[in-house]
Amino acid sequence: MRRARGGLLYLAVAWSLSQVPAGAQSAGIPRTRDGKPDLSGIWQAFGTANHNLLSHSASTGVPAGLGVVEGDEIPYRPEALAKKQENFANRATQDTESKCYLPGVPRITYMPFPFQIIQMPEVTTILYEYVHAIRYIHTNGSPHPAGPIEWWMGDSRGRWEGDTLVVDVVRFNADTWFDRTGNFHSDALHVVERYSLMDVDHINYEVTIEDPKVFTRPWKMRMVLYRHREPNFQLLDYDCYAFDWEKYYPYPGL
Repeated sequence: MRRARGGLLYLAVAWSLSQVPAGAQSAGIPRTRDGKPDLSGIWQAFGTANHNLLSHSASTGVPAGLGVVEGDEIPYRPEALAKKQENFANRATQDTESKCYLPGVPRITYMPFPFQIIQMPEVTTILYEYVHAIRYIHTNGSPHPAGPIEWWMGDSRGRWEGDTLVVDVVRFNADTWFDRTGNFHSDALHVVERYSLMDVDHINYEVTIEDPKVFTRPWKMRMVLYRHREPNFQLLDYDCYAFDWEKYYPYPGL
């Protein structure tokens, strides 16, 4: 896994450097040779959205945070709100993060781990530090595969609207949550992400959520993604196991 990822990163960096024309930085944001904003780099969301998408006070192990949802309200259908409350009561064991499942989209974006965007003309690849997840956003005009299909991370198809990368994501399963408080969705989830460079080091990340089985209307969340500028910064290993790994697979020196 490490060797394959390293090779991919080497090729992607080489390609990216060859695509950025001289003076592109002077235009305010980096651009690829075809004029698209260049989102390539290592990014991270900083905040408390993974704990709770809505505004919340501090509690044991959880810092206070301002909400990222437009209007600070998630429009649940009455029957779905009862399920959300049940999820909250059982969050310590039922949160999909505690089971080490892939967290889904958009949650993987605002988990407390960095991710690397590798942008090419027909596909944008996102490598996540969390459990080595990899996501492909196809920007070649191809449609979503015919369903029904249920994937942890859905199927992503992107297009450019001006300087914004718009990503349409469908084909989800119903097993992931939006945060640790039990905000959830069904297999009818439809996500539209919008990535817009604000400047060289900041992306405005906006997400529209639609799921008629769970919500009465579409709703939005918004946050800023920050580029890592630390010298030699890179994605590291983060493995997650829903059992005591060291007990069954002891490793000398741990």
